[in-house]
Amino acid sequence: MWEWALGWIAPAATMIAAMMTAANAGARVTGWGFVVFAIGSVAWSLTATYSHQRNLLLTNLFLTVVNLIGVWRWLGRQARHEDGSIKAVRKSSHADAVPSLFSASVAVGANVIDASGEKLGVIVDLMLRRDQRGLAYVVIAQYGMGGVEETLRAVDPANIEFTADSAHSKISRRELDALPALQADDWPSALPSARARKPGALERN
Repeated sequence: MWEWALGWIAPAATMIAAMMTAANAGARVTGWGFVVFAIGSVAWSLTATYSHQRNLLLTNLFLTVVNLIGVWRWLGRQARHEDGSIKAVRKSSHADAVPSLFSASVAVGANVIDASGEKLGVIVDLMLRRDQRGLAYVVIAQYGMGGVEETLRAVDPANIEFTADSAHSKISRRELDALPALQADDWPSALPSARARKPGALERN
């Protein structure tokens, strides 16, 4: 009976945990993914013990330790960092002396929504200026049917309004589509200053 139950729990927990961690849905989801991973590795270890598979047992004892470290990192340290950034964003929204803040870790992966509520794409990176004068540009990924095809575009930060958990576009889908696509491994050094607020060609160095 136990062997039969473990035979189902072990692979099911491993598959569920893999989906949770791959989703990149925040520190807590990732952390709970490692919890499920740990349950799976313990189940695999018990299965190996019952079936006398020494190599499987040793492998999953090691993976149990790794997964517990993942739980500590993502549900402990990383979750506290995420809470700290969220609180800073909330505090800044009520402060008159400083501009409102947004969390870069939350911004990357955030959906970009237009004025009508339509999803235009997902933020994949924020390019910062080394002179500490803010963002140079925001890289947005647009996905095709089924999320298979990806098109990257660089957008002026002035056209993106960040909130605590999403980003609102001040340009339409048509204007976004008119921006030149970036090569996956060749991004521009800057946006053209004369066309910073309009769709246009990107400069490359």
